[in-house]
Order: sequence, then C-alpha cells, then structure tokens
Amino acid sequence: MVSSPPPVIVLVRPQLGENIGKAARAMLNFGLTEMRLVAPRDGWPNPAAGPAASGADIVLAQAQVFETVADAVADCPNVYATTVRKRGVTKPVVTPEEAAATMRSASGRSAILFGPERSGLETDDVALARTILTVPINPEFGSLNLAQAVILVAYEWSKGEALVSPPEVTLDPPAPQEDLEGLIGQLDTMLVQANFFFPPDRTPATRRTLRTLLTKPGWTTQEVRTMRGVLSALAGSKAKRSG
Repeated sequence: MVSSPPPVIVLVRPQLGENIGKAARAMLNFGLTEMRLVAPRDGWPNPAAGPAASGADIVLAQAQVFETVADAVADCPNVYATTVRKRGVTKPVVTPEEAAATMRSASGRSAILFGPERSGLETDDVALARTILTVPINPEFGSLNLAQAVILVAYEWSKGEALVSPPEVTLDPPAPQEDLEGLIGQLDTMLVQANFFFPPDRTPATRRTLRTLLTKPGWTTQEVRTMRGVLSALAGSKAKRSG
C-alpha cells in the first residue's frame, strides 16, 4: 500500500515573521516541507522569517499564500484544526499520534491548521476542519507557541517515516551494462577453462544463476573494474603455476 503524502502545514493569519521562520525550521527537522500561509499579518515574503528558520530556506521559498482558509485547504480532503478546545463545534478530537496514524493511511492529502499566535483558530476556521487535533497538555498552563505546536505534530508524523542523516559521500551510479557484460564474459571464460560447467545439460541454468547473481548488487564502474582485476590476477596466477 502506498502511503499518503506528508501533511500540509497551514498557518492561519500568522503575526510575526520570526514565528513563521521558526515553524519552518520545526517542519524541516521532521521531514515536512509544504507550508501554506493564510493572510499573514505583515505580508509575504517577510524578511524576519529567514534568520529564524536557521537554514530551512526550502520551506520558506516554497510557501504559498492564500486569502482564506478555505482556499488553502481546497485540495485537501483531510483537514485537522489544532485547538485546545472545541469552541462550540462538535467534531472528532484526536491526539497528534492518532492524527499521524490516520493521515498516513488516509486517501488524499491532509492539512493541519494552526491559528494566530495570540488567539488561535477562530470558530469559523475550526468549522472548516473535519477533525480537531489537541495536544495533551497541563490544564493549569496550556500555552504553546506556534513553533512548539508545529514541532509536536511534525514529530508524531516523523515517527512513521525513515528519517536518516544523508550519506557523507554520494553513491556512485551503477555501471553501464556494457561493463557488466564484460565482467560476466570474463568470468564465464575462466569457468569454462576450469571445467566448472558440469554436467553440460545444466550449463544454461548455471549461467543464468551466475548472471542473476552478478546483476543483483548494482555494481558501480569501479567495482566492476576491481572485480575484473581480481579475476585477471587469479587467471595470471594459475598460468604461472601451470608454466
């Protein structure tokens, strides 16, 4: 089963560029890159966002701006509203962990709405969502800033993803088929000389097995050269012993 695409993070009427940048940083830390902004107070782009993003420039560069929440989530059949209370709207309520599991198996894109820093989402914003997403939090102090809320949700999503550090060295591309055929031919010649193919009626099947074995790893050009050098060395050693 093909997993659903990563969720879209929608910041509704964000107030400070710094908070947009911090939210972008939180997103990219956990593999999310698509940010949508609904009527940002200070317009967009915002010069204060870049420094706060601490290198998450790809998120800011690709951010899209919409006039309304409805426009921002028009292509997303699964919309979640993050809020600490229902605000008079009766909808299913889930935790970030539950939401992540549902989004991963859902059909179509998912969007997560985050409200303005001071007031959070309005009732009309929440009404557009299908589900309310609430973070279990201390009832005596339910204050999360925008980036904190984003990072909690993004982290739960990332737990089902294979996020690893990129390799330090770029892997070499696979060798051209011509190089691989040369290796297979060289080995075949040596095996014929060594009377490896026996009984004769099994030779075609044995050759197919060897070809399958040699084409499985995705040899690089350097690996093919190294292996052919090994075979040449073995052939030279045998010739010396026979001489």
